[in-house]
Amino acid sequence: MKTILTTPRLTLREMTRADRTDLAEILQDPEAMYAYEHAFSGEEVDQWLDRQLERYARYGFGLWAVIDHVTGEWVGQCGLSIQNVENVEELEVGYLLKRRFWHRGYAREAAAACRDYAFNALGRTRLVACVRVNNAPSRRVAEYLGMSVERIFIKHYYDMDMPHALYVQELPERKGKTR
Repeated sequence: MKTILTTPRLTLREMTRADRTDLAEILQDPEAMYAYEHAFSGEEVDQWLDRQLERYARYGFGLWAVIDHVTGEWVGQCGLSIQNVENVEELEVGYLLKRRFWHRGYAREAAAACRDYAFNALGRTRLVACVRVNNAPSRRVAEYLGMSVERIFIKHYYDMDMPHALYVQELPERKGKTR
């Protein structure tokens, strides 16, 4: 298990197949997945995990397991992924936590570390978060990161049109750095 980032309370590391049960606890929880409008099936959990493993191999990043330093507990997942936003590839920070870890600042802490990683380690100058407009907690995390809404767009998911806010944070262009 490759450690990617550490924060004062958390370790972010690549997920492995052994993390499936913890991942399913989030993805199969209807309340945790309300922004997706459904809890995932077992097959969808497997596909989600497969996508992360593919992202690690292809890009060197994806959504990572978030582990509490003190307890060793699997808190959730947070990381970076390439998302297609209205036919433009964007680097997105994303986060999903087990419900019992909500309201403890873990999403903010992990997402801030991922933001810094995107700008400093990857040399990116633009980072986005695609957040359902009705997902107030995730919107607050994006705002905490220093992001602001660039526009509202419609994401088509599971035969539904879902309005999303495109939160963006941009750094001034740096010589030799990528968007």
